[in-house]
Amino acid sequence: MVYYDVQPLGDLIKAFYARHKGPEYMDELKIIQSWPKVVGPFIAKHTIDLSIRKKILFARVDSDSLRNELSYSKSLLLKNLNEVVGKEVISEIVLN
Repeated sequence: MVYYDVQPLGDLIKAFYARHKGPEYMDELKIIQSWPKVVGPFIAKHTIDLSIRKKILFARVDSDSLRNELSYSKSLLLKNLNEVVGKEVISEIVLN
């Protein structure tokens, strides 16, 4: 009888990213995916790009006035985004 090490696909994907991208990658991905829920549909629609490097979230928006408004609520955004994951994944937000 042949035995195969059968594992759920989700577990294999998590193991792959943990090995190749680092264990924090899935948490970073969860933060990026939760951006529209945290900031709302209007701001999400005007967000051009999101990326995380070295615990810093870089967010590009297409409006100077919106960027200015978001800069006033950086600490609240930071708190709410980290709450989605349940631990501190990002420590700073840079708005471009």
